[in-house]
Amino acid sequence: MNTSTATTPSPLRIVRHADVLVTMDAARREIRDGAVVMQGPAIAWVGETAQLPAVYLDALREGRAEAIDMHGHVVMPGLVNTHHHMYQSLTRAVPEAQDAELFGWLTNLYLLWARLTPEMIRVSTQTAMAELMLSGCTTTSDHLYLFPNGSRLDDSIEAADAMGMRFHAARGSMSVGRSAGGLPPDEVVETEEAILRDSERLIDRWHDASRHSMRRIVLAPCSPFSVSRDLMRLSAELARERGVSLHTHLAENDNDVAYSREKFGMTPAEYAEDLGWVGRDVWHAHCVKLDEAGIALFGRTGTGVAHCPCSNMRLASGIAPIGTMRRAGVPVGLGVDGSASNDGAHMLGEARQAMLLQRVGYGPAAMTAREALEIATLGGAQVLGRDDIGSIAPGMSADIVAFDMRGVAHAGAGHDPVAALVFCTPASVSLSVIGGTVRIRNGEFTGLELSPLLARHRDLAHTLYEAARHPHTAA
Repeated sequence: MNTSTATTPSPLRIVRHADVLVTMDAARREIRDGAVVMQGPAIAWVGETAQLPAVYLDALREGRAEAIDMHGHVVMPGLVNTHHHMYQSLTRAVPEAQDAELFGWLTNLYLLWARLTPEMIRVSTQTAMAELMLSGCTTTSDHLYLFPNGSRLDDSIEAADAMGMRFHAARGSMSVGRSAGGLPPDEVVETEEAILRDSERLIDRWHDASRHSMRRIVLAPCSPFSVSRDLMRLSAELARERGVSLHTHLAENDNDVAYSREKFGMTPAEYAEDLGWVGRDVWHAHCVKLDEAGIALFGRTGTGVAHCPCSNMRLASGIAPIGTMRRAGVPVGLGVDGSASNDGAHMLGEARQAMLLQRVGYGPAAMTAREALEIATLGGAQVLGRDDIGSIAPGMSADIVAFDMRGVAHAGAGHDPVAALVFCTPASVSLSVIGGTVRIRNGEFTGLELSPLLARHRDLAHTLYEAARHPHTAA
C-alpha cells in the first residue's frame, strides 16, 4: 500500500485570481481577485492579483514559479482541528454504543479499543487525516490515550509524516482502572512511571518547537475519571520543564461534573486550577458544563477550549456556552472529536454545526458564519499555542485551502461566498497546500493512493469489531 506523499516543494508557488481570498489577518481582509505568493514553507506576499509585484510576474514568465489559478474559488487559511481520537475511525456507528451518553458509550467501546494493534493505529491515523484534509484541515491534534498490544504514539506520528499534515501528537494516558475507582478496564491503563518515562522519550525524539514546525508533542492525561491527581501534577511539571503543551477532557457532561464533585470535592475548573492545569499552554476538550467561575478563570489565564459540537450533540452532552467564553477572553478552537462520537471528521461541517448549535441555544445572532470560520482557523491556532498558522499573511506558514463555489451546493450564494461556505452543504477542498507543498489538487491527493488505504481500514475495522464480539473464537 503506497501512502507516501513525499514530494519536493516548489520554491515559489503563486495562487491567483481567487474570487475571494479570506485572509483572517489582523484587519480580517477579504480580497476580491486575490493572490498569495508562497516561498518554500512560508507566505511571502498577499494582495490583489492585479497588484502582484514584478519580481513574481517575472518568475512566472521565466518558469521559476508555479501558477495556480483559483477562478471560481474561495481561498482561505487551512482549518485547525484541536481535538480528535483518530483510532476511533475504526469503531464508527458501533451498534452497542449508538444511543448512550458518555460513560456508557466509553464502557462499551473500551472492549474494542483494548484490541487495537500498531497497524490499526497507523492505518486509522492516515484514514482520519485523509478525511480531515479533504474537509480543509491542514493542522490537527490527535489525543491517543491507550496503547495496547505494543502500540505507541510513534505509530501515529510516523503515519502523519507520510500524510504531510501539520500534527500536534498528544501523548494521552490512563492510570486509574476500574478496580481503583476509575472508568476504564484495568487492562488498558498504564503505570504512572511508564507514562512519564515514555512522555520524556517522545519529547526528546519528536518535538519540534521551531516556527513552521510540522510536529509537536503534547502531554495529555485522558480525563479526571481515568488518571490520578499525581499524574496530572507530574505531567504539568514535565510539560513546563520541557516547553510542551497540556491537553485533557474537562466538564464534558453532567456526570463528568458529578464525578469531580464526588471524588475531589471540587468543580472541574477548580480541580484543573488546583493541579496547575490552567494557562496559555493548556487546552481542555469540550467544557460543555464549565460554570461561570470556570469561564472567568479560563479567560483570566488564557486557558483554551476545544469545542466539539457534533460530538456534544451525538452524546447528548449539551450546548457549550461558546459566546460567553469568547466574550470572557477564553481561546476557543474547533475539534471534530473521536470518529466514534461524531461520527465524521469534516472541519467545515464542524464549523457549520458550531454556528447552528449556538443559535439553537442562544438565538440567531449567537454566532455568525465568519465567527465560525475564525474559530476554525485563528481560534484553533491560539488554542494550540501557534502564532504561525491560522491566517494568510507574510511570514505565516503556507497552509492554504480552496473551495470551488461553482457546484450545485453553492448555487445562488454568489452574493456572499464566504458565508456560503458555512451556511451551505459542507464542501470538499479543491486545493490543499501545507507548508508550501500541494497535498490535494483538483480534489485529489497527490502521491496518496486512497482506495487501498480505505480497503485495509475496512478489513481492520471488521477484525476489531468481530474480535470484541467473539473474544474466545477470534483468531
